[in-house]
Amino acid sequence: MKLSHIAIKRPVTTIMMVLLVILLGIIGFQRTNIDLFPDLTYPGAAVITNYSGVGPREVENMVTKPIESSLATVTNIKNLTSTSSKGQSVVVAEFNWGTDMDSASMDMRESLDLMGGALPDEAEDPFVVKFDPSMMPIMRIGVIGENDLASLKKLIEDRISPRLERREGVAAVNLVGGLEREIQVIVDQTKLSSYSLNLATIISTLRTENLDLTGGSVTRGEKDILVRVTGKFNSLSEIKNILIPAGAETVPLENIARVEDTFKEVRSKARLNGKPSIGLTIQKQTDANTVAVSERIKEEMSQIEKDLNGIKMTPVIDQSEFIQESISRVGQNAFYGGILAILVLLIFLHNIRSTIIVGTAIPVSIIATFLLIYFGGLTLNMMSLGGLALGIGMLVDNSIVVLENIYRYRLQGAGKIESARKGSTEVGMAIVASTITTAVVFLPVVFVEGMASQLFEELALTVTFSLLASLVVSLTLIPVMSSKILKIKSEKRHHILEHVKNYYRESLNWSLNHRWLIILILILALAGSFSLYPQIGSEFIPQMDQGQIQIEAKLPSGTHLEKTNSISLKIEEIVSQIPEVNSILTNIGSSSMMQIGGGGSSGSDIANFLIKLVPSTQRDRTTSEVIEEIRSKINIPDVTIDVSSMDMVGGGMGGGKPVNIKVKGDSLETLSQITSRIKKEISGIQGIREVEDSFSEGRPELQIKINRTLAAKQGLRVGQIGSTIEAAISGKVATRYEVEGEEYDIRVKLKEKDIDTPAQVRNLMLVSNRGNKVPLENIASFKMEEGPRTIEREDQVRYATVSAALFNTNLGTAMEKVQQRLDQNLTMPPGYEIEYGGQYQEMTASFQDLFFAFILAVILVYMVMASQFESLLHPFVIMFTVPMAIIGVLLGLYITGHNISVVSIIGIVMLAGIVVNNAIVLVDYINTVRERGKNVKEAILEAGPIRLRPILMTAFTTILALLPIALGIGEGAEIQAPMGVVVIGGLSIATFLTLYVIPVLYSISAGITRKIR
Repeated sequence: MKLSHIAIKRPVTTIMMVLLVILLGIIGFQRTNIDLFPDLTYPGAAVITNYSGVGPREVENMVTKPIESSLATVTNIKNLTSTSSKGQSVVVAEFNWGTDMDSASMDMRESLDLMGGALPDEAEDPFVVKFDPSMMPIMRIGVIGENDLASLKKLIEDRISPRLERREGVAAVNLVGGLEREIQVIVDQTKLSSYSLNLATIISTLRTENLDLTGGSVTRGEKDILVRVTGKFNSLSEIKNILIPAGAETVPLENIARVEDTFKEVRSKARLNGKPSIGLTIQKQTDANTVAVSERIKEEMSQIEKDLNGIKMTPVIDQSEFIQESISRVGQNAFYGGILAILVLLIFLHNIRSTIIVGTAIPVSIIATFLLIYFGGLTLNMMSLGGLALGIGMLVDNSIVVLENIYRYRLQGAGKIESARKGSTEVGMAIVASTITTAVVFLPVVFVEGMASQLFEELALTVTFSLLASLVVSLTLIPVMSSKILKIKSEKRHHILEHVKNYYRESLNWSLNHRWLIILILILALAGSFSLYPQIGSEFIPQMDQGQIQIEAKLPSGTHLEKTNSISLKIEEIVSQIPEVNSILTNIGSSSMMQIGGGGSSGSDIANFLIKLVPSTQRDRTTSEVIEEIRSKINIPDVTIDVSSMDMVGGGMGGGKPVNIKVKGDSLETLSQITSRIKKEISGIQGIREVEDSFSEGRPELQIKINRTLAAKQGLRVGQIGSTIEAAISGKVATRYEVEGEEYDIRVKLKEKDIDTPAQVRNLMLVSNRGNKVPLENIASFKMEEGPRTIEREDQVRYATVSAALFNTNLGTAMEKVQQRLDQNLTMPPGYEIEYGGQYQEMTASFQDLFFAFILAVILVYMVMASQFESLLHPFVIMFTVPMAIIGVLLGLYITGHNISVVSIIGIVMLAGIVVNNAIVLVDYINTVRERGKNVKEAILEAGPIRLRPILMTAFTTILALLPIALGIGEGAEIQAPMGVVVIGGLSIATFLTLYVIPVLYSISAGITRKIR
């Protein structure tokens, strides 16, 4: 190779270039952002529309359907789903992967603008939210103090949040919980009726009286004087004394209502380790370093606690901790792998100088890779560093082949320079081809869509970068160092290796004499390995032990907040007694902290718990084992408990529980019947538990049907009646009260005792604009029903879901049992269909894409080898190493108990490029020997033992370098372990079989070629 000649000719220049790369690589490493995973940008956006006080059915018909129809015209939309719940519509548009989401969001906004008056006037304007990973909080902090929650909230808003927001890299600080000041005008129903007044009159009077107006300007001498009318409320007494028009007279507000300076109705409660608290969530800027931002936040928290006495800030969820631990563990695995690889070199080379020469390839290639990562715009994350760790053993492969050939020339008596030149040139094309075959397998991965592509693109690029760096090192630095410091002592032989070579030569000769027996053994081994496949489970992505648990407790629908709170205290007491628990952040009711960034439910009958465990080094049990104890200990009547680990990746975009079954159709009643049947059928399947459906229990509804004719006779309209009912029960904000630069709502509502039961709602007194007093029951009919909590739709068709958790089983096996059970026992009515979604849908789609990537990778590897050998037959022989590797893959997964997943399939794709390398070197040298005039068998028997050492060295360095990863020890290792097992298993078996099967197949193919000719 020309490159080797230049490097050997100019050694000082070569060394200086290497030092320059090392210098720039170190700088690049320091400036590269650190994160847990690559940027998982999901091609989707949501349209959110708030329509206060309106039920799910009305939201669906009046808001959701018009928005869906409007968005259906937007290009590149793959799927439309929607959720209509009380007071809110959420329509989610999923786009094709690769769509420019900035442009797509603009198209969505333009489509909504063209709707005109299609939405009700009372509904708020819809707004578009892109799915941005940076919106996920990097920290969740619980804040407790010595003051009451109202004072604590004001302190946080005024003095804590601004300080946190000023830190570099912080995008937003969101506050959850606490008490919010409100001025309440609590009206007495009896007194209101006695004056023939309605709530609307009070609301409008307060709104028009609380104004500052400009009256223009007048002239005084040579000056213009601004005229202002100051009418804003300055005190509560002023509000009390406002005169309300009542026919021909007026009545002071305090005569019919009580004005109180109090707090908004408590719809949620939060606690940190049993103490009342307020939650903070920290969002980082898109391009900010998660670890650096978290460190700055923790520094500021420490200073705040010093400056503000009595304030205690505890981070319950801190992404940076797991990131640092995981990245550190990957680095350690790479380091230990590198050490093991160098030990292999020392054992095989039996020469310290040779070991130093080849061992130099590892740090130089790694540092060069950091430089390429920096310029490639990648981050240091589990995937990119995992790719580097996976490539550690392969970094020395090229250098081993080059050095071994140089070493052989030195043993034959050639000089230092001549040996370096000849040795590197002779194998140059072979190692270039082997590098390209390894790198080319990652090309199809780039074309894979979905989360699999998002996760593994950086891994593919990192492995490719490292291999290219190692190729350059092997063709430049290795020949230069060999020509300068390599010393040979020809009289000292490696006796063990010589014995191995002699045994190999004899056994290889036997194999060549019994070729068809070897082929039969290979076929039987393949058949035996494939018999293991049904016993290996499947899953989307392995779940990581992050030491974070989420509990959701559901009480009977409509349960009051205080009852839910008392139950949550019992759960806290149970969980706090578990020794591995570090902290518990509880949220009861709405505004759940878990909803910020997704996940979790809300409502007065639901309590959510975020549980942080002590670090894995301080506990003997895994997160899953702790979850099992929590499940066994929480047994409260009429309370449904859902316990799950918080996994940033394992859930995928499917989210929620792993088993997710969709039933599509029009009638909510029929959907409810079908989902109930599905629940009953799958509940008895082994490994399935916590089965629930979206119709588990409806929320109690008092449905009021207005008789329009009777109402019109009294001078009342439906909208006016509905507004009065809302104001009476929930209250309506009339205006704002300003004091000391802060504004607070003034809410008008009836006394709770006047409107606290369905009977009191029936007797609600309505007053028309004519002054007519009419009880609500005189113009309306009433019906108690359980209305749906939510109404879900996909592609403008209603659907309901049945979801379930797994126990001691895998997703693939569970879903196979579920489908088999439903196919046998469930008959769907016309117009209704079942779809298996969630993680299973993601898994099957990713598996199909990756299978295509594997086939394409095999084809590309063959094409590269065909170009190298200028032969169609020799690459075909070499490709038999791929099925040989599959034997080791299935055996490895079966022995270790790992499932087939996206991660393990990526490992199989990698193997397609790795396992052929040894066969390439072997076949290439057999061809070289044949060119010297020897026959096929003689060439094989000469080339095999000569290439035995480099083949074993490259195999063992790769296998042992991957061993720390395959063991899956430490934080985040679960996601990389299956890949390590696949590569180790496949490479081990393939290497052993390559030494015998490839020579046999080469011999057979050569015989066939002779006969054809």
